[in-house]
Amino acid sequence: MINKKLVLKVLGLLLCIESVLMFICLIMALIYHEDDIMAFLFTVVLTTVFGFIFLSLGNKAENNMSRRDAYLIVSLTWVIFSLFGMMPFIISGYLTNVCDAFFETMSGFTTTGASVINDVSKLPHGLLFWRSLTHWIGGLGIVFFTIAILPSFVTGDVRLFAAESTGPTHNKLQPRINSAAKWLWMVYLFLTTGCAISLILAGMSWFDSINHSFATIATGGFSTNNDSIRGYNSPSIEYIEIIFMFLSGTNFTLLYLTVIKGKIKRLLQNSEFKFYIFIALLFSGFIAYILISQRGYGLEHAIRSSLFQVISLFTTTGFYSEDFGAWPHITWVILCLCMFMGACAGSTSGGLKSIRVVMLAKIIRNELQHIIHPNAILPVKIEGGIVTHSVQTTLLAFLTSFLLLILFASTAMICMGVNYLNAITISISSLSNVGPSIGAQIGPTQSWSALPDAAKWIASALMLIGRLEIFSVMVLFTRSFWEDH
Repeated sequence: MINKKLVLKVLGLLLCIESVLMFICLIMALIYHEDDIMAFLFTVVLTTVFGFIFLSLGNKAENNMSRRDAYLIVSLTWVIFSLFGMMPFIISGYLTNVCDAFFETMSGFTTTGASVINDVSKLPHGLLFWRSLTHWIGGLGIVFFTIAILPSFVTGDVRLFAAESTGPTHNKLQPRINSAAKWLWMVYLFLTTGCAISLILAGMSWFDSINHSFATIATGGFSTNNDSIRGYNSPSIEYIEIIFMFLSGTNFTLLYLTVIKGKIKRLLQNSEFKFYIFIALLFSGFIAYILISQRGYGLEHAIRSSLFQVISLFTTTGFYSEDFGAWPHITWVILCLCMFMGACAGSTSGGLKSIRVVMLAKIIRNELQHIIHPNAILPVKIEGGIVTHSVQTTLLAFLTSFLLLILFASTAMICMGVNYLNAITISISSLSNVGPSIGAQIGPTQSWSALPDAAKWIASALMLIGRLEIFSVMVLFTRSFWEDH
């Protein structure tokens, strides 16, 4: 049975935390004396009031969380955060459509980075900062952030972590999950600070550098520039982004063990990380060759452009340094593969995750060997451990669900009049939390404002489902989840 009081108690706490985050944006609005001050002031007050109402309704809740409570809390958190988070856009008048405002906020929290705003330069600094901050909080997870700062608020934090974390396996850093959360947030802060300082040194303003560091480390993609990274026309900024996007797509546990513990060998021996590097270099090299041979690019320009776009889409960040929609169509196929696969599990990236691709490749290899040697026992091994049949079954179910969701969503969008290529890439982009689209109607440099409202709601749902790894959301729609026994 769902512990309703506990659910309300946790949601109330999270709303209070969201009001604090919005208060930071209110300060930013006050600094610049722009017209979003009242929007943030009203939203902060309203969010705080509802937070305390939920806390009072959850007063004296039994402080013991079940698995069903955890899944319900995590899914509701992302929806409620987006509902309150969209209010500054609506109240300020910069987005008057509820669908657009919810889409923009959900895209921010899920680190998708798709936008319906055609001209972000018209937004005041407070709203720009709020867009980037939604990325940064959503990068490691809203609930995970709470576990790090308030570890003793409620029992069952391991279940919350399992419901919100990405990838088929979860490596422990510390015996207690709250200790692990703190260490991961230290790595996250270190990368964010390093990225911001590097961008400032490369010539970016302090405001733009902070916003872009939030989006880069969270692998989000919201920019304060209408032309994303291309608008800065700076090779040094592009190289900095390549480095930090790549690091953000790496398993944060491995980064912790490498930087804090000094276990570099473990990073280099990790099968997922080796696959991640191999695919990034292979795809970048292929696209660079195409750009040199078919578009007349110089060697350095081709390498930089191909590396940037491949790393950006592979890590599901979604920045662009060039309009790759104008590149040869074969490069679209490669970039769509990057969007589909995603970087490492345990990172801030979306997509299928590289570890799942490695596991699938090993399962296929074993099945081919079974055809020749039907009596052979061929276990699937990852990092020296055997992948159980239950994990393999879950993997295949995940892949099937992933593909079916893309099929259903793209079919629905085509029925709404969306170009078939756009419909497919928008579905992949939303479910993989990437951001850009490829097609005739909406290209990588354009906003998604031209989509019908129904398509935007579908895309918003896909963003949430993809960010919470499909099953955490889909389980809520099963009868057994709501049964008392």
